[in-house]
Amino acid sequence: MRNLAIASSILLFATSPFAQTGSTPTPSSGSIARLPVTRVILYKNGIGYFEHAGHVRGNQQVNVDFTTAQLNDVLKSLTILDLGKGRVTGVSYNSVAPLSRQLEALRLPIGEDASAAQFIGALRGARLEVRSGSSQATGRLLSVDQRHLPGKEDDTQKVTVSEISIVTDGGEVRTFDLTPATSVRITEKDLNDEVGRYLHLLSSTRDKDIRRMTIATAGQGERPLLVSYISEVPVWKCTYRIVFPPTGKPLLQGWAVVDNTVGEDWSNVELSLVAGAPQSFVQELSQPYYTRRPVVPLPENAMITPQTHEATLEETATAPSVMSGASGVVGGVPGGVAGGVIGGIMSVNGAVGSGMGAGVGAGGGGLYRGETIANIMESATTVAESKELGDLFQYKIRDHVTIRKNQSALVPILQARIDAEKVSVWNPSGSYVLRALWVTNKSDLTMDGGSFNILEGDAFAGEGLMDPIKPGEKRLLSYAADLGLVVDAKDKAEEQRVTQIVISRGAMIQTRQDRRERTYTIHNRDTSPRTVVIEHPAREGWKLADGVEPEETTASLHRFRLKVEPKKTSTLTVSEFRPVSTRWELNHLSDKEMTYFIDGKMITPEIEKALRRVIAQKDELVGIDAEVTSRKLEMDNISEDQKRLRENLKALKGSAEEKALVERYAKELNAQEDHVLTLQKETSDLRVKRDAAQKTLNEMIQGLEMQATI
Repeated sequence: MRNLAIASSILLFATSPFAQTGSTPTPSSGSIARLPVTRVILYKNGIGYFEHAGHVRGNQQVNVDFTTAQLNDVLKSLTILDLGKGRVTGVSYNSVAPLSRQLEALRLPIGEDASAAQFIGALRGARLEVRSGSSQATGRLLSVDQRHLPGKEDDTQKVTVSEISIVTDGGEVRTFDLTPATSVRITEKDLNDEVGRYLHLLSSTRDKDIRRMTIATAGQGERPLLVSYISEVPVWKCTYRIVFPPTGKPLLQGWAVVDNTVGEDWSNVELSLVAGAPQSFVQELSQPYYTRRPVVPLPENAMITPQTHEATLEETATAPSVMSGASGVVGGVPGGVAGGVIGGIMSVNGAVGSGMGAGVGAGGGGLYRGETIANIMESATTVAESKELGDLFQYKIRDHVTIRKNQSALVPILQARIDAEKVSVWNPSGSYVLRALWVTNKSDLTMDGGSFNILEGDAFAGEGLMDPIKPGEKRLLSYAADLGLVVDAKDKAEEQRVTQIVISRGAMIQTRQDRRERTYTIHNRDTSPRTVVIEHPAREGWKLADGVEPEETTASLHRFRLKVEPKKTSTLTVSEFRPVSTRWELNHLSDKEMTYFIDGKMITPEIEKALRRVIAQKDELVGIDAEVTSRKLEMDNISEDQKRLRENLKALKGSAEEKALVERYAKELNAQEDHVLTLQKETSDLRVKRDAAQKTLNEMIQGLEMQATI
C-alpha cells in the first residue's frame, strides 16, 4: 500500500515574488500571488505597523503570511485599499481551531493519523476503480477487511493482509488484496474534492505557526493594492559607540537592534523606528467561540410586534504620516546585517577586526597606525534621518532594508561629532569615583536611550547606559571606575541657626535659618589632572548659601565642578540653609509669649522694648474692657433686684403692712434708678475712652516697622 495512488484536486498556492521594488511581475487575472512587506514602522512599546503593497490584475487573489501570534492584532487592525478601479470582495485565512474540529466538518469519517487501510475504509459506498496486476474492477466499496496468512519460514508467525471488497455494476462482489501493486482511484468528483480538502488540512499542520490570509479582489486591468495592519513585535533597542580620536571631537555612532519574528521576510522594505508608545491592546478575535442556543417552541399563533433599536456610536482615529530615512541592510549581507557590520565585527578595506577595537593599536602598533578609527567609521557608515513627532521622535532608515524572518539586524541610525568633556564623577551613594563623559547634544536630533560603548586610545575603555537626550540637553554618561581619585565628605559637627525678624503692617515675622556645611576633600593620586564633578544632594526645603555656585542642578542633585592637579588635594565646601518662617499678629501678643521670646533669645532688646509698649497699650485696653464689663454686670444685678421689688409690691395689696412697705420699696427703686443712670453715663464715658485707646493701639501697631538679625 506504500505505492497507493489517490488522485485528488488540491488547491495550490503560488509562491512567486510579487510587487518587488524595481522588478514587479505582471500577475495574470485569477492567479494567486504573494503580497510582500514594503514598509515597517516599529514602536518602543512592542507594536509594529506593517504595509504590504503590490499590483493586482482583474479578479485576482493575493496572499499575506503572518504568525499565529499576529492573528488577533491583524484581525482588529487590517486595512485593505484597492487604489484603482476595483474592490476587495473577501478575505479568508486558515482557522486556528483544532485540527480534529476542522476534520469533523468534512464528510469523511477519518482522523488525522489514519493508515491507508483506514483511509480507504472511510470511503465505504464510494465508487472506485481498483487495479491489481491484470485484474481490475469498477464499482462501489463494500468493506475493508483483515486476513491472516501463514508465514513462509515459521507457520507460527502469521502475516496480516488487508483486502477490499467491491460490488461491481453487474452485482458481482470482487475482492482484492491491498499490495504495493494495487492501485485505487476515486471516480466521484465531489468525493475527490473532499479528499483534497482533507489532505490540505493535513498539510497545513506541517507549519502550525504560519497563518495565510487570502485577499480576493475584483476589477478591470492592473491596479495597486495596499494592505496594512499592526502586530506585536520585539521592542527595538539602541546601542551607541563613542570613539575618541587623538584630536578633535569624539564620534558618536548609534545603532538599532531590530528583530524580525513575523511570518514574512522583510525584503527591501522601508524601515522607520519610533520612540513612542501608541495605545494598543490584545483581543482574542481569532479564537472560535461556540455557545448553546435555547430551544424555543413556536406558539400556535405567533405574532411579531414592531420594535426600535438604539443607534451605534463609532469613533475613528488616523495615524500620523512619517518621513523618509536611513540605511539598513544592503546587498547580499546575510540575516539583514547593515552597513558592513556583522555581530559587532567591522570590515574596512578588506581588514576584519573582532569588536570595536580588535586589531587596532595593539601594543602601540595597530592595524590603522596613523589613521583614527573615528575617521574610518565616520566615512564607512550611512545613518538615518531623525524627525521630532511632538513628544516622540523617529529614525527613518535612508536605504531599504532586508531582514529575513526569525533573524535580527544591527541598523545604523545616528552618526555625528559630539561635544563631550571627560570628567570624574563622585556621588555620596556610590562606592567609587566614576569616569564619565559630560555630553551636550548640540544637534537637532534626539538620542534615544540605550547602552553605549567607549573606544579610547584604540582600545575598549568601558560601557554604560544612557537615557534619551533631547536636542540642547546636557547629560553625564559614566562608563568606568576612576581609581586615581580619593574623595572624603564631612559634615560640620553643629548646625548654625540664624534668625531674621521683620515687624511690618501689624505682624512680626520670624525667619529662622538652619545652616549646614559639608566639605569635600579630593586627592588626585594620578599623574594627569582631573576635572571632578561632585554630586551634592539637593534636599527638599534647603537652599544654597552665597558662595560656590553649582555647574548645574537636577531634580535631586547639585553638580559642582572643580579642577584637581596631579598629586594634589583640593577641597569644596557647600553651605546650605533652610528657612523656617513663623508669623505673629501683634494684636494677639501677650506677656506669656513675650516671656517665650526672651527666654528663647528670639528678639533683640530694641524689639522687646517696642513690643512691651504694644502690650502695655493692649493691657490698658483690656482694663477699660474690664470696667465696662463690671458696670454692665452691676446694672444687670440692679435690674434683677428691681424685678424682685415689683413682685413684692404686688403681693402686699390689701395687707396691713402695705403702706409702710410701699414707701420703703419706692425709696429703694428710686435709689437704684439713680445709680443705673450713673452707671450708664460711666459706661458711655468708658466706651469713648476705649475707642481712643484702640485707635492709639492700631496706630502704634501699624506704625511699627523694625528689622533685626540674631
